[in-house]
Amino acid sequence: MKIELKALSETDDRDIFEMINEIGLGENGFTTNFPEHDFDQFKGSLPRLVEISNGVNLPEGHVPQTIYWMYINDRPVAYGKLRHRLNERLLEYGGHIGYIVRPSERGKGYGKLFLSELVKMAKNFGIEKLLLTCDEVNIQSRKVIESNHGTLEEINNGICKYWIHINGSSG
Repeated sequence: MKIELKALSETDDRDIFEMINEIGLGENGFTTNFPEHDFDQFKGSLPRLVEISNGVNLPEGHVPQTIYWMYINDRPVAYGKLRHRLNERLLEYGGHIGYIVRPSERGKGYGKLFLSELVKMAKNFGIEKLLLTCDEVNIQSRKVIESNHGTLEEINNGICKYWIHINGSSG
């Protein structure tokens, strides 16, 4: 099995667009950053998302985030966001990482694999401790986070907060 993570780029094409359409607007707290059903709008949104990844012209209250695609055998199967730092809002809900696997590829362990790869990518941003959140009732996400060494800190208002320490760091 060939596994590849690619950061969003202005050259992303129809294979990504088709995955986005299959995912739809999102679910379980994850929302996509793309207009549905219009390839030209999708392509037009890419330069702005590259800027956000680079911390350029960030909307108020936002932090830099890089969007990654996970490919399995040259097919995009998952979409993830890695936020380079946290703000007060993300400390409550959202955390450093959000991800979603396209519906036709679920049940194959790709969520666990993708989160593991995103944790590795976080090292590139100097992140030592990652926050992930999910709904308390989202048992599948909880299992994925826990299988990637996520430690449950608290459950508050139906939201689970997990921390993953990178490279055995503590704190």
